[in-house]
Formats: sequence, C-alpha cells, structure tokens
Amino acid sequence: MQDLDANDITDAVIEQMASTPDPRMREIMEAAVRHLHAFAREVKLTPDEWLKGIAFLTAVGQACSPIRQEFILLSDVLGLSRLVNVMHDATGREAAGTETSLLGPFFREQAPKIELGGSIAHASKGPEIVVYGQVTDAEGKGVPHATIDVWQTDAEGLYDLQAHDPSVMEMRGQLRCDEQGRFHFRTLKPLGYSIPMDGPVGAMVRRQNRHGFRPAHIHILITAPGFRDLVTALYFADDAHVDSDTVFGVSTSLVIRESLDLPDAPVPGIPSIRYDFTMSRDTSSGGGRVGSDPSRLVPAG
Repeated sequence: MQDLDANDITDAVIEQMASTPDPRMREIMEAAVRHLHAFAREVKLTPDEWLKGIAFLTAVGQACSPIRQEFILLSDVLGLSRLVNVMHDATGREAAGTETSLLGPFFREQAPKIELGGSIAHASKGPEIVVYGQVTDAEGKGVPHATIDVWQTDAEGLYDLQAHDPSVMEMRGQLRCDEQGRFHFRTLKPLGYSIPMDGPVGAMVRRQNRHGFRPAHIHILITAPGFRDLVTALYFADDAHVDSDTVFGVSTSLVIRESLDLPDAPVPGIPSIRYDFTMSRDTSSGGGRVGSDPSRLVPAG
C-alpha cells in the first residue's frame, strides 16, 4: 500500500508502466502521463472540471461516424494536426521542398482521371481559373509523369460529398505531368467555408469566440516513384480568413492569387495561377501522410 501525494502519483503510474515491452509505446505513454499530471497540477483541476472534460471527450467520440471524425476535427482546431505535420516535415523534407499542409477530410481514392488541360468541374458552375506549373526535384529538374490529385470545394463552398450523392465525384481529379513535370488544369475558384459547428468541437470553438472558418483553398497530393508524397494546398490571398485559418493550415509560401497577366499562361483570357512544386527524395522508412485513412471523411477540410 502506498500513501501517494499529488507528486508521488506520477512516479507510481510510470513505475507500473515500466515493463511495457514496446519501447516507443513506453516512451509515449510515460510522456503523456507526465504532461497530463503536470497539466492537472498547473490548473488545479477540480473533480467537477475533470468530469466535464470526460463528458466533452465522450461527446466527441459519440459524434464520430463512418463519414465524420470529430476527434480529428478536435486535433485540427487545437493545432495538433499542424504541429505533427511540421515535425514530420522536419524529419525528411529537403530544404527546398514545397511546404506541406493538412490532407483534410475530403480526399478520395480513384478520383476521375483528366488529361492535361482538362477541367475538374463538370456539373458545378462558377468563375473558371487555370492552375499550371512544374513539379521538380530539389535541384530544379522536372519529375517526369508525376501524378497529381487535386480536390476542392465548388464556388458555393461545398465538397462533392456535401453537395451530391456520395457516388458522385465532382471538383476533383487526377492528372499526370508530362515528361518534364509540367502540368495544367482548369477548375473553378473555390469558396472558403466553416468547419462543422454542430458538434461538441464546434460548441467549444464558439465558446472560445473563434470564427471557425477555413479560407478558400485547393488541395494537392503529388506522388512519384522515389519521392516522398507531397501533401499540400494552395490558399487564396483574397479570402478574409487567410490570416486566421481555424485549423492553422496556411503557410505564406502557399498563398496564391490568380492573374490575367501571366505571359506563359496556357489558356489565354482566363485568370491563371502558376505554382511550381518541389518534391523531396524518399530517404526514410517513416514516410506517409498524416491521417492514415484519407478516404474517410474527416471534418476539418
């Protein structure tokens, strides 16, 4: 029998976990216990507050479904998803590599294939834009036939899974670069949107007096043999929330603005965006994407 005070309990728990066979699990759980206990001591957590916290986490779990992942939304709005991405970048992204961004909730496997210059908008209507550029390695050499997946909201701020029957794929596509890594495709200018505010995470965001909006953006996933998958997004500079993304996905290097004055634009007369992507060589076995099941609908976007 042990008489444990507010500090002894932490050591007692860690001692019981010391025989955990998996060293990485042991490391993570010991750190989690230390930080959770330190948090409780720092804020002088009361039993009533502890129970309210458990009730909140229970509600987050109950809000999850095959097409909604409220826990990932919680991770996103707390900045944890972005933190994990940033740390993951630092382990393998070459200095010249394009910055990553969140995979988001609406990635879907087997997007419709489009030819270079094709459009990802079929049923949707709105202002058309052209996105073009080149995929290169860190030395500036084109990555031949890299595969690009692109997905976004329509001009009303809705993804296809929100606007249509789940069998419909709209405002998304997959294309292959040419032998020099060059690409171009047509799309509609997307609209920013609110994260789901009808669940426990949305209620928390409202109580924090946060707006809950994501700026307009286009998701990009680029893959090529021998290179690390590049998961990123392009954010529109004229969106009111580009400086206050509620899930912290925006980086300065990923902010873009369409123009009618680009001399090398492949489709004259349509507002265009040129963006060149740089891929990093795959030098580690710990690659992959944050969010290991991207085909599931995760609420942040």
